[in-house]
Amino acid sequence: MMRRYGMSDDFAALHALLTRCFAYMQGRIDPPSSLNRLTVDGLREMAENREVWVMEDQARPIACMILTPRPDTLYLGKLAVDSNQRGKGLARALVEHALHRAERLGLESVTLETRIELVENHATFGALGFRRIAETAHPGYDRPTSITMTRSLGGTGRGAGRGDTKVTRRP
Repeated sequence: MMRRYGMSDDFAALHALLTRCFAYMQGRIDPPSSLNRLTVDGLREMAENREVWVMEDQARPIACMILTPRPDTLYLGKLAVDSNQRGKGLARALVEHALHRAERLGLESVTLETRIELVENHATFGALGFRRIAETAHPGYDRPTSITMTRSLGGTGRGAGRGDTKVTRRP
């Protein structure tokens, strides 16, 4: 079951899911993930002005994403699926839900960022219909550290609407 988390939900369990799912990035990405600075209370606060969507099994979070409406797109962040739940289509279901939410909000696309080092994520998101549109560098870095990918609501899947990739620096 997928549902939107509210202020009274178990954000400690959700934070634990994210921590487990993002642990493999430790030592692989530079700079470290922003999840390292995210507290349970910070996650709960996100539910006030963003959409925190969670899939549960027996009232325990097994997959999640955080959606943030932007003027021209719906930003999909912190997509996570528990390791023992992978391969069951949960990430695809979350992405499809994000596309549905973007449509309901009158937006034309869903956008996400993934770290440059996480090539397996690039492939996964590509298979889910996202295309690479930009590379960005975190403050203080002179090389790209993240890849921005987008999927338009009219996209038909893998590689739809391929475009040029641009490199920019984050403010």
